[in-house]
Amino acid sequence: MRLMQPSYVKGHVKRGKADKADAEAICEAVSRPSMRFVPVKSEETQALVMIHQAREFLVRKQTQIVNAIRAHLGEFGVVVPRGIQNIERLVAECDRAAPPAPARKVLNLLADQLVDTQKKIAVLTADIHADARGKEDARRLQTIPGIGPITASALVSALPDISDFKSGRDLSAWLGLTPRPHSTGGKQRPGRIFRMDNRYLRRLLYLGAMAQVSARWRGKPGDDWLWKILQRKKPRQAAIALANRMARTALH
Repeated sequence: MRLMQPSYVKGHVKRGKADKADAEAICEAVSRPSMRFVPVKSEETQALVMIHQAREFLVRKQTQIVNAIRAHLGEFGVVVPRGIQNIERLVAECDRAAPPAPARKVLNLLADQLVDTQKKIAVLTADIHADARGKEDARRLQTIPGIGPITASALVSALPDISDFKSGRDLSAWLGLTPRPHSTGGKQRPGRIFRMDNRYLRRLLYLGAMAQVSARWRGKPGDDWLWKILQRKKPRQAAIALANRMARTALH
């Protein structure tokens, strides 16, 4: 059995949406010598991917609850600073606020939901950390600055056979971290990154790179690669460049 990315097959569909047209497009796409196939994951790997997906879902849910509580408290004149680090203060303000009884009931329900979501995130995070400690590849990846247990575990679980990549740039391109090429008349004009394939991995690498950029920006001037990039590019652009470099390093 071989799997193909739907976007690579869609270009071979001639017209309309029908089973016959889809089958013809699949047959044409699979015969292409340059077609890149999606590796089939083992059950163990798929289970680990599920843990990452569940944790990511709960993190998004936590953000939604926090935003809802802040908005509701703001309607009664209670302002809490933004940031996940202010969650405890947010819950405390829910207890101290004195809105009407119906509103207080809603705030308490949301606060309880927030605490419960945090506990579930902590459980899944502990599982991911345990997996990262138990795998040699994950421990090796954590030696790269900006890559922690969660990113290392996600890379090990999501990356296919590394033999499919001829170079680190191929891996970076697979993650959507390379600039979109636009050349004409022999002139190269790299554009924005592709932002294709695994958005979760790309976001983890970007967040790790952004943490490195923030720490380096507060440090002393030097001649290292990151400092030179920061003198020419904006912090977010430097973080993307660093994430690209981290992805390339992960292959070696």
